[in-house]
Amino acid sequence: MSDSQTHQKVIVVGAGFAGLIAARELESAGVTVRIVEARDRIGGRAWTDERLGGHALEMGATWVHWMQPFVWTEITRYDQGIYPSPDIDDAYWVSDGVVRHGTEHDLDKALTTLQDKVFEGSRDFFPYPHDPLYVLNDPNSDPELVERFRQADQGSVLDCLRDGEYSQEQIDLADSYWSAGYQGSTATASPLMAKHWASLSDHRSSLMDEQTLRFKLTDGMRGLYQSIAEDLCADVELGTPVSRVEHTTAGATVTFADGTTDTADAVIVTAPIGALKNIEFSPELGAAQREMITAGTNSVGLKIWIKVKGHQSIIAGAPGQHPISLIRSEKFLDDEDATILVGFGSDHTRLALDDVEAAQAAINVWRDDLTVLDCGGHDWVADKWSGQTWATLRSGQFINGWSNFESSDTRLQFAGADYARGWNGVCVDGAIQSGIVNARRLINELR
Repeated sequence: MSDSQTHQKVIVVGAGFAGLIAARELESAGVTVRIVEARDRIGGRAWTDERLGGHALEMGATWVHWMQPFVWTEITRYDQGIYPSPDIDDAYWVSDGVVRHGTEHDLDKALTTLQDKVFEGSRDFFPYPHDPLYVLNDPNSDPELVERFRQADQGSVLDCLRDGEYSQEQIDLADSYWSAGYQGSTATASPLMAKHWASLSDHRSSLMDEQTLRFKLTDGMRGLYQSIAEDLCADVELGTPVSRVEHTTAGATVTFADGTTDTADAVIVTAPIGALKNIEFSPELGAAQREMITAGTNSVGLKIWIKVKGHQSIIAGAPGQHPISLIRSEKFLDDEDATILVGFGSDHTRLALDDVEAAQAAINVWRDDLTVLDCGGHDWVADKWSGQTWATLRSGQFINGWSNFESSDTRLQFAGADYARGWNGVCVDGAIQSGIVNARRLINELR
């Protein structure tokens, strides 16, 4: 390490997983880091909070898995434990106002046939899942494959089910799953993103469900992001929003909301795409980047925690026009004779997260004999510092969207789950990957 490098400085904007990991990586190379966070806490869209009577619940990111390589490394590094979400006894799904009832196995079996159709082409399109645009960038790619790849980023994720072979009940079931998964309307959801998720899950719907809905951290996401923060030399400056970033090939100047400024050799911005409109960039970002910021992602949905009376072991789905598209039991409270459910919907305006009567009406779609005791969550779309839930992609945005933030001609870098090459948008794994990649890129450049 050169003496000059020990005096180099990078400003990291945001203290979610990407920002914390980037800061740790930079510090390990001898770079001075200043890390600023607009919120009054760290973690970003991963936030363990006490709700519904003091229970530790995840307001944002929740599930992890050993087949997510980057987050599993951090789980191992900090000796964090995991445990499974509970097995389910009863499954309910709705189509045209009719409620179907079966076991969780029945629901999985019905979904698997549909998911296989949604995933078609995933093996061809993503031979290297952590290099998602490989087919486009490889000069040896078959032109016919390239054209199929481009076409797969158009239309809707459910278009493949509308050829007459599948019933409305099947389409509604798939809509339930993907309205929750895309956190927005399936009508605008890029089919290519679902196929990419499949490639990251060995092209198996059962493994994808296990990776995204099964295992949680014993000490919560808080246990992991606090452990990373404790390894930093620099303090995280909370309540320090950034209003402007000036960037050149030689460095960057950051202006904060209070009018003060700071200069550095580089800046890494980890704000989600939905929050980038809060920052002025000079020179302004490229046309494709600005278009993505203006359009936003497909992520306008919600996550809600609902406490109901009694021991209820259920999973339920309803098409995206319903306030809740997918809900399942997550925690049994034997001492309270209650169960905490977690639910997801495609439109955050359809359900006030703390409205017990509205939650009751949403639950009644499947079971009008359940009694809602309490409910809560965090509206990430209305949150100025996120402007969205996890980043899922609209039609056309898989090819011409997030990837436009990958490279820069100046000392400005973007990092976060929204810009990740692996688990893009949806998982902490992608945020960690992006934090590492961008920090190492800067380290090499500064050297």
